[in-house]
Amino acid sequence: MERLEDYIAFDLEFNQHEGQTHLIQVSAVRFRDGQEIDAYDSYVHTSVPLKSFINGLTGITAETLKDAPSVEEVLKEFQDFVGSLPMVGYNAAKSDLPILAEHGLDYSQQYKVDLYDEAFERRSSDLHGIANLKLQTVASFLGFQGQSHNSLEDARMTARVYESFLESDQARELLGTESSLSNNPFGGLDLSQLFD
Repeated sequence: MERLEDYIAFDLEFNQHEGQTHLIQVSAVRFRDGQEIDAYDSYVHTSVPLKSFINGLTGITAETLKDAPSVEEVLKEFQDFVGSLPMVGYNAAKSDLPILAEHGLDYSQQYKVDLYDEAFERRSSDLHGIANLKLQTVASFLGFQGQSHNSLEDARMTARVYESFLESDQARELLGTESSLSNNPFGGLDLSQLFD
């Protein structure tokens, strides 16, 4: 998995109406050296009816969206927030990135790590015994809590899952290094003075 020191984790919530995708919440967090240093979160105005399923899933109401900024305004702010930083997401390649592309924002080159794909690969190691690969389940399995289907909380959970996977990778690398040293009878000795 690519190791990023400074990156954006993001998530979107959206409503489908008559075959069209309407953004209703856009969120992102910026992490540097394992810590959240900034966040962006905005609801998005929509004039189409909000499905009751989406209201129940996200807790977002038509009242919340009524006075929210326009999609153009929100996406401009989101674009400014992301800048040219690398991005990570959770299954975003299948949903969030295409939705952003529909709105004229192509982040395919900046998108570096899909944590769903990483979770899928780690089912037999880091996630052994996990019930499913939903973001909330993976985050909870790794010891993180958050409110699922709130895009700001989902972005934070995505970043925490990424950081946890990075720690796991670093521990594996360290164990591999220590193991190779322990198999070498001279592994722990400084022999640099013997050779010029």
